[in-house]
Amino acid sequence: MQLLRRLPAALTLLLAAAMMLSGADALANAPRPWEIGMQPAGNDLKSRISDLHNLVLIIITLITIFVGALLVWVMVRYNATRNPVPSTTSHNTTIEVLWTVIPVLILVVIAIPSFRLVYYLDRTPDPDMTIKVTAHQWYWEYGYPEAGELAIESRMIRDEDLKPGQLRLLEVDNQLVVPVGKKIRILTNSVDVIHSFFIPSLGVQRYAIPGRTIETWMTVDKPGVYYGQCNQICGVDHSRMPIAVKAVTDDEYKAWLGQAKKAALTDPSQRRVLADATGTTGQAIQR
Repeated sequence: MQLLRRLPAALTLLLAAAMMLSGADALANAPRPWEIGMQPAGNDLKSRISDLHNLVLIIITLITIFVGALLVWVMVRYNATRNPVPSTTSHNTTIEVLWTVIPVLILVVIAIPSFRLVYYLDRTPDPDMTIKVTAHQWYWEYGYPEAGELAIESRMIRDEDLKPGQLRLLEVDNQLVVPVGKKIRILTNSVDVIHSFFIPSLGVQRYAIPGRTIETWMTVDKPGVYYGQCNQICGVDHSRMPIAVKAVTDDEYKAWLGQAKKAALTDPSQRRVLADATGTTGQAIQR
């Protein structure tokens, strides 16, 4: 603490911002009350997004400190008491060149990693699997086209049905089950209004628009449950369209997929509640 007191105010502010962004105390894969900063990264996509965010935060913090200090200096140095006869200078070539060139250089520093990240997030070549995400008012439908057009419907668990330890407004009756370490292409669509498929810890954010199919992708580095929500205002139950992605090992995924396909084939016209190897329960239908 003594070392911190000796540091300049600007450096102390930057260190505080970095500590808040580190997310060391954040609840993994889900938001928590009064959380500051982004959720911990669940894959390389999110890590790159966080890195760009931190870079821009440092830049705007330095700009804010510089402009604030400049304003204070001008008010002190050029007030009416200390400067009763104001200058009539209306042009300074050096200053005008600097305030044009420096902002351009700052924008270039921000633009290069930004464009690189945009192209990296756009689409992935040679995905290991594809998932079709269809948004409804107000639930999600996840299709597995490589599994015989298997589809599952995912709805929020209401408050009165929550079990101890489950997260309010985030738990669903049927999680989106995916294998760990695979490149997963996601195709989003909607049957009614604009929705948004948003999973913060996995770096996934894509609109689901009626009449359009939009592509994105993701990977998941570690097994676990990763929560998200629709963040597009889509109607009265907008806040009740959570997303729960359950990442499992290859063997667990194959076991779940086999049970889901078997249940759907046994009764293709009926919704069936699954109790699979991953512990996920939900509704499966065959399309």
